[in-house]
Amino acid sequence: MFDYVAPRSVREAVDALGDPGRSAVVIAGGQSLLLEMHLARRRPDLVVDVNRVAGLDGLGVDGDSLRVGALVRHAAFEAPQAVPGPLGTLFRQAVTNIAHPPIRARGTLVGSLAWAHPASEWCAVALSLDADIALQDSDGARQVPAGDYFQGPHRTARRPRELITSVRFPLLGDDTGVGFIEHRRTHFCFATVAVSATLTVRDGVISDSRIGLVNASDRPVRARAAEQSLIGAEPIDDLFSHAGRVAAEQDAAPVAEPFADAGYKRQAVAVLVGRTLRLAAADQRSRATERTEGLR
Repeated sequence: MFDYVAPRSVREAVDALGDPGRSAVVIAGGQSLLLEMHLARRRPDLVVDVNRVAGLDGLGVDGDSLRVGALVRHAAFEAPQAVPGPLGTLFRQAVTNIAHPPIRARGTLVGSLAWAHPASEWCAVALSLDADIALQDSDGARQVPAGDYFQGPHRTARRPRELITSVRFPLLGDDTGVGFIEHRRTHFCFATVAVSATLTVRDGVISDSRIGLVNASDRPVRARAAEQSLIGAEPIDDLFSHAGRVAAEQDAAPVAEPFADAGYKRQAVAVLVGRTLRLAAADQRSRATERTEGLR
């Protein structure tokens, strides 16, 4: 048995989480937590339902970043107008790979970051884009960069008494192309491997790239070696294939699963990184063409 509270404000929520005599959990969408409780893997003393907390459902541009509140559902990112520019395209490509419509209608992006499953699409996107995660407890608020946040499967820098209130993603410029590709056994399975990629091209060469790997380790991975192999080079197919091999050999640390051993996953990383970079390059060329035609 557990107690249940439904606070109306962030202060009430963090006060409930701060009770030192209780093992408390936060529920927003509940798509992962409820299954864990059903299977008795989690036995909290207190469930803090934040669905009535004012201000956590905000989604919008704030300066040069996109702020996503803790109650913004996955499905919100399916709408073309939800997020502007290349970032919106990347989010739409990623979200269509998340489970199925009922899950996307209830689950939240921030909930995925809190759960920190190695196969989470949002965790890899957040890591690759240097997102900032806002946390709050009874002592105050703090920001944690995604690069410091993920520490292992279901392990993060979030303290037990902290609530994630929002996450900020930097907006992407019009000279950046994006891509997201996922490989899984069936449509409803977790990703065997997935790749998120951005590619910025200026004066005919790659000036920046961000590559996130899903389920290629015990936590989301930013493929920094593969990114570096691209900088200063022309965006051609052979380069992308080489970056895929670099990602598989130097960035990935795959964990074997019943239907995919480590070798299979490493090969999947090599192939998908190359394909996703080609998709991002095509997107970048399309945006460049649109800008050129718009100037005529």
